[in-house]
Amino acid sequence: MSFLDNVTPQWIEEQYLLWKEAPERLTAEWATFFSGFEVGLSASTEGEAAWTESLAKGAAVQALVHRYRDMGHLLACTDPLSLCKTDHPLLGPQAFGLDASDMDRAFPTELFPSGRATLRQILTFLRQTYCRSTGVEFMHIQEPEKWDWLVKRLESTESSIDFPAGERLRIYQGLQQATLFERFLHRKFPGQTRFSLEGGETLIPVLDAAISHAARLGVTDVILGMPHRGRLNILANTLGKPFENIFSEFRDEGQPGFVGDGDVKYHGGFSADLEPEGAARVHLTLAANPSHLEAIDPVVEGKCRARQDRYGETCGRRVLPLLIHGDAAFSGQGMVAETLNMSQLEGYCTGGTLHIVLNNQIGFTTLPADARSTRYATDVAKMVDAPIFHVHCEDPEAAVRAVRLALEYRLEFGCDAVVELICYRRYGHNEGDEPYFTQPLMYRKIKERPPVGELYGRRLVEDGLPEADLERISGEIAARIDSASAQSASVPDTGYLGRWAGYQREYSPVKSETGVPRETILALSAALSELPFDFTPHPKIAALLQKRRAAVEAGQGIDWATAESLAFATLLREGTPVRLSGQDSRRGTFSQRHCVLFDTVSEQGFIPLARVATEQAVFRAYDSLLSEAAVVGFEYGYSLESPETLTIWEAQYGDFCNGAQVIIDQFIVSGETKWGRASGLVMLLPHGYEGHGAEHSSARPERFLQLCADNNLQVTFPSTPAQYFHLLRRQARQPFRKPLVVLTPKSLLRHPDCVSRLDEFIAGWFREILPSSAEPEKVEAVLICSGKLYFELEERKIRDGRDDTAIIRIEQLYPLRLDLLREELGRFRNTRSFTWVQEEPRNMGAWNHLRPFLAEIIGSDPAYAGRPESAAPAVGSARLHREEQEKVLLKAFGG
Repeated sequence: MSFLDNVTPQWIEEQYLLWKEAPERLTAEWATFFSGFEVGLSASTEGEAAWTESLAKGAAVQALVHRYRDMGHLLACTDPLSLCKTDHPLLGPQAFGLDASDMDRAFPTELFPSGRATLRQILTFLRQTYCRSTGVEFMHIQEPEKWDWLVKRLESTESSIDFPAGERLRIYQGLQQATLFERFLHRKFPGQTRFSLEGGETLIPVLDAAISHAARLGVTDVILGMPHRGRLNILANTLGKPFENIFSEFRDEGQPGFVGDGDVKYHGGFSADLEPEGAARVHLTLAANPSHLEAIDPVVEGKCRARQDRYGETCGRRVLPLLIHGDAAFSGQGMVAETLNMSQLEGYCTGGTLHIVLNNQIGFTTLPADARSTRYATDVAKMVDAPIFHVHCEDPEAAVRAVRLALEYRLEFGCDAVVELICYRRYGHNEGDEPYFTQPLMYRKIKERPPVGELYGRRLVEDGLPEADLERISGEIAARIDSASAQSASVPDTGYLGRWAGYQREYSPVKSETGVPRETILALSAALSELPFDFTPHPKIAALLQKRRAAVEAGQGIDWATAESLAFATLLREGTPVRLSGQDSRRGTFSQRHCVLFDTVSEQGFIPLARVATEQAVFRAYDSLLSEAAVVGFEYGYSLESPETLTIWEAQYGDFCNGAQVIIDQFIVSGETKWGRASGLVMLLPHGYEGHGAEHSSARPERFLQLCADNNLQVTFPSTPAQYFHLLRRQARQPFRKPLVVLTPKSLLRHPDCVSRLDEFIAGWFREILPSSAEPEKVEAVLICSGKLYFELEERKIRDGRDDTAIIRIEQLYPLRLDLLREELGRFRNTRSFTWVQEEPRNMGAWNHLRPFLAEIIGSDPAYAGRPESAAPAVGSARLHREEQEKVLLKAFGG
């Protein structure tokens, strides 16, 4: 069936009449067609039948043009390991009812300035535009102005202008830099893993072109994220990391000046100022990342957003996120979709990301047929209407054109764009791997292919460039590499620089006064309760605001949410920005926060914390997408770039942090010791056993405690609003940056006893150990606990008249203040009964972490009161929960 079988003369006539009446309602193609048709009609003497046929054939030509724009990529020659396709059943003239007799017939078309061309000319133009070394997918974009812009750019004469000799030599230089660097490493350090770029050397001149063109378009900062393949090559040839330092790492001489455990050489980051020709200086940062592919994506986005916020152009174009992906990871890792989903969201947009997919056509030993269910590795990017450029990696000029166009699209629309470099991997997954075991035919082809630099060099010579110029370029590169191999590694400045210059590396448990004067708290409380005159709040919200203000003015009964808002307000007044994000965080999972209020008439939002002082820092609060991994990664990245900001991620429930475990393990917990990258990220994790089942009870504190070492984390379980107030203020004001895990309450948010007095906010600090008020000489039993359970223990103690029992709260589980704990337990030296009490099962919670420390202080193991070991954190039955909770309390008091 051809196109003409679906197009009737009546339909074409309807479109013609519509064009006569309202031409703006038709596409440019059809307008051109009917305009050209009328010109031809005025000179025609054909009858009505011929007229109808001519009209239908003209419509067929327009449809053919549209299909080439939509599907021309299917005929593009982009695979260096396969023969180029010469035809496709959906792209031949016969699919549109056109045949050989129409080839030299002129048709109206917008493709040529004259407005008319023969079918032969039209087909030649379309194949040259859409079916050569670059295949473009863009007709999935649903906004006409975007694909119209792309059509104009792709079909303009500029897209086919030859590169000047100087640019071609620069491309050749980049290819040879990549090739000769890899050859040197292969020869000098045989068998060492380096994740070679060979087969994808075009990436180096593409990055050079991307950074230079971005700088010409006004970009001042480029933040790059990538996997391990080709990383050493990019460190050396794009960022300018000294060759001698890289060679030193191969010789395992260590990283000069680095303090910490360090990481393998192909995970490290670097930054440099580059000065592209014809553009202003640009700062390029390569973010450090682990082997977990694509985990770096949201981290880079968060770093970029922090810089954009600092520059005052949120979602602007000045800071460019540039992510390099492998084909198997781009299609296989869910982090890619999560990160793409952020691209147009208010709290996470960064003005568009340039994605470069280095398609090796294999993932370790897995071929595409086993790795994805889509035609292309890049199909996931269609979810955000990103244009996708598939480029033959052995045509570096086409790759450079594609990346420049992608950057211009990003500048124009603030959206993501994807350039896929289709290449191959010359060796196995690493240099010690044998690919012939699993892909013998593929690697036979690869073995026969010369490096792309050699192929491009031949092309330049054939085009008349002096071979001596190419030899000179290659010789200079080889000489620089050889010279560096004889030099010692330079010692970089490993101190904190820039915005980090005022912070210290070491954790120090110094008592820091975080109280705020009474007058200031009263003024801020009043400001938080005031609404614009034309704002119509929900009646319950209006009452809540007044209740909070009344509690502060009365000096007692200050609850958790009020304490938090006062902590934020005092910090903002002092100049500390606050960023809060998470699922439903503006209202709060438990309808407790309400930091963004909504007018019941207009639904317009109002943020009281944005106007608590005449000169204050910025408060930002966002309801996040339904993701943990990408959002936590984003906030971690934000905290790296903005140490002065109190950056907070809140889980809907504490155990939701499970979804971000890779980010927690690989970045938050270990990023400082591996890469020297400190973070002050705060994670608020609702935790507590209240009969809500296995998934809504535990924030898994045992996992965080297991990850603690070398003062890398702060794990806290504050039990009062005032403690929480001081903890947040301490985190913002302390002279170092360490991630802070806060186990936050659920039922305590409205517990009548979980309140604080105003004088507790005016003076004091966060107390890592909250002592007992019991008189030591009367005490026969000491209970040690954390968090919500204290209130149940205290209630039972009062009910049963147990004045002989002291209850001590450990509010900071790590770093554990052994000095304060020893001092407090020492007050009860005549007591023989010490019991650790927790709600969690025995194999969870803080028991296994604290047990040896308590035993050291007490002189023997303390007793244990808690749930028995369990595979799940909690039972699903509310009745069983109450029974278990009662048993814990009975055992705590000797039952």
